[in-house]
Amino acid sequence: MSERSRAVPGGAESLSNTIKAGTRSWAEARVPAGVSAGREEITALLCLENSLLRHCLRLQTAERDLSTYAWRNRRGTGRGALRQVELERQRVARELHTGLGQMLAAIRLQLEIVATLHPKPPVLVEHALNRISTLANEALEQVRSVSGRLHPPEWQRLTLEAALQQMWDMSGIPQKFEASFRIQPLPHEPELEVKVLIYRAAQEAISNIARHARATRVNAALEMRDHCVILTIRDDGVGFEVTGLLRGPASVASGIGLRSIREQAAALGGKLEIESGPAGTKLVVSAPFS
Repeated sequence: MSERSRAVPGGAESLSNTIKAGTRSWAEARVPAGVSAGREEITALLCLENSLLRHCLRLQTAERDLSTYAWRNRRGTGRGALRQVELERQRVARELHTGLGQMLAAIRLQLEIVATLHPKPPVLVEHALNRISTLANEALEQVRSVSGRLHPPEWQRLTLEAALQQMWDMSGIPQKFEASFRIQPLPHEPELEVKVLIYRAAQEAISNIARHARATRVNAALEMRDHCVILTIRDDGVGFEVTGLLRGPASVASGIGLRSIREQAAALGGKLEIESGPAGTKLVVSAPFS
């Protein structure tokens, strides 16, 4: 029970009743004084409309808080913290889909039933129903959008080797450059944090090559060596100044993706190494694999 709940005589139940009473008083005040027929129904609909609006605001706050939590825990806090963030994302996604999402879908269904049974309600009731329908639809779309972003992406259902091969084939690198990708089969799947690190590193490297490298050849390899899984990507492009990119002020243009990968690798006990010059760039990311 929260401190706020304890501070109210009667605890959480009393606080909930107080909020409901306040909401009902607010709704009753919005019904014009001259309206008598259907006044109770209009008041109930206005209460529902207000409740939906508050749920929408709570959903936006929850999404922002989760993003803040993930950001604060993304740096060198170790394997446990990274897994905890991922588990929390999955838990919230499930609760949004099976809890709030199902409730909002049920509200939409009830509104359709009301519209069928009462095709010509009083004007105030019709307006309230329309607003509730709009709020329910918007809230449901928000729930589905947030839940979709929190669920693991489809590539995580594949093995690391298959996910990397799929990304490589779809990137356009094999079609645009003289390219090769050598993948050594792994004895088993790496832990999720390692899998995400290797995949994101490949994604970042391929994106940078396609946008900036001006290369003609690209070679990549995934292998296991010295109890580590290692991804190596080379190109013969124009290169870049590594130190300034990794140590400069944080911005998308100054390599925030590479800095993030370096921090994630360090948190897992691995490392990111980059060699770059006029003859090209070599990126190596490694992580423990047992």
